Amino acid sequence: MRATFWWRDDDATRPGPRLDQLLDCAGAHPLSLAVIPAQATSDLASRLRSAPNVTVLQHGYAHANHAPPQEKKAEFGPHRDTTSMSAELAAGRTRLKKLFGDQFRPIFVPPWNRFAEGLPAELHAMQFSGLSAFGTRDRDTALPRMNCHVDIIDWRGGRRFLGTETVLRGFVDHLKARRQGAVDSKEPTGLLTHHRDHDAACWQFINDLLDMIKKHPTATWISSAQATAGAR
Repeated sequence: MRATFWWRDDDATRPGPRLDQLLDCAGAHPLSLAVIPAQATSDLASRLRSAPNVTVLQHGYAHANHAPPQEKKAEFGPHRDTTSMSAELAAGRTRLKKLFGDQFRPIFVPPWNRFAEGLPAELHAMQFSGLSAFGTRDRDTALPRMNCHVDIIDWRGGRRFLGTETVLRGFVDHLKARRQGAVDSKEPTGLLTHHRDHDAACWQFINDLLDMIKKHPTATWISSAQATAGAR
């Protein structure tokens, strides 16, 4: 078996030093950039034209929270009617396709990785090609899933790097579950990053991880297209 990995970075809207650092860090590795449609700029599209290894995914619509105060944040959660969500899904897809052309893939990434139970069926009806959230994906779903499994940021502990031992344990646990058949063995192990929030330790870890996997004889990075193809 080969240990396959894929990389998703969330919340992109515009170019800048941190995005430049992300693209420099990624080099030629396949990178899926989850872009917020309502906030995406033409400058971002121009910057990414020189990065053929980058695929643009649809990260919600405006990354706006519609959940009640007592519940966890969600933009496309059960708190909204399907008509409103469908209109935003369509508008977001149209805008990203216009901005990014062939770099855009209609794979939906719900903000905060939360979504209403009926959303996958709606995405399938609207001919989205995939859904990406967080955690082990369901098997045998009509809409291909390509989730992330390891988030390197400690969001509750000061929004800092989570720590090498903890992050590596996340990778090892998912790889072990794949190998033993406890989860879908074809599901690539997903790295989740947020370039706008990284500290120096985050960047160092990513560089070290890329270097380690590059040198490993049975480990490789795959693109979002390959990840969704394997989910069918």
